[in-house]
Amino acid sequence: MKNTKYDFSRKVTIKCGEYTLNLGSKTYIMGILNVTPDSFSDGGKFIHLDKAILHAKEMAAQGADIIDIGGESTRPGHQEISVEEEIKRVLPVVERLVKELNVPISVDTSKAAVAEAVLNAGAHMINDVWGLQKDMNMAKVVAKYNVPVCIMHNQNTTEYKKDIIQSIKEFLKKSIEIALSSGIKKENIILDPGIGFGKTPEQNIHVMSRLDEFNDMGFPILLGTSRKSMIGKILDLPPNERIEGTIATSVIGIMQGMDILRVHDITENLRAIMVADAIVRGTKPWIK
Repeated sequence: MKNTKYDFSRKVTIKCGEYTLNLGSKTYIMGILNVTPDSFSDGGKFIHLDKAILHAKEMAAQGADIIDIGGESTRPGHQEISVEEEIKRVLPVVERLVKELNVPISVDTSKAAVAEAVLNAGAHMINDVWGLQKDMNMAKVVAKYNVPVCIMHNQNTTEYKKDIIQSIKEFLKKSIEIALSSGIKKENIILDPGIGFGKTPEQNIHVMSRLDEFNDMGFPILLGTSRKSMIGKILDLPPNERIEGTIATSVIGIMQGMDILRVHDITENLRAIMVADAIVRGTKPWIK
């Protein structure tokens, strides 16, 4: 971690409908809301609409800046579901939250038809774990609604024929080309190196140690490490006991220029982020 490629005074403004994210001024928190029966960490906990809404409101009250709704598990070996089933899971949650919460609502999906449905219902952002490369209509839908999109690196194997950072960058560059050629504005693009996707725990640890190398791509970066297997590998603990490990990765990410952290545990991560931001970004949370 050299921190040689990131200017901590850099500011980027992203519009999410009526909301504005002033990236660089602080590290933003994306709260995870899985409305799935089989997610690796919290599958089944929030599949009922009222519980999902309550949890989203709790995360926002705790300090989440964005709520990210996922209707299909993306854990290794997950069972893919139909477009219809995914819409059935996420659309009622989106419809409620855009009316009842005052934070941007993101939807974690790789299906263009799902994105169309939730954006039409008022969602503010799309989080695509396949970086616009699984459903080739996704980029057109995002461009149509003029919303931010998080483009994540992913692949079906853990084999890399060249340096892993170089490989991830090449994937992301292809995704950026797809986005721009489809009409997505540059200022609506966020990158994600894809910790936990198409990588072994050892590879994830290696990527974490070199996160600063993604800063020269010129886009904001989201980091999602919450409760993931890399932390379990190090600590030999189940997902629900990985809060402290997640916090460590959050701070390491901030030190290397990450702009948004996607986490399950808002309060604990926020406290660590506030301290890290005060040291790294020069924020002064004690001044209201």
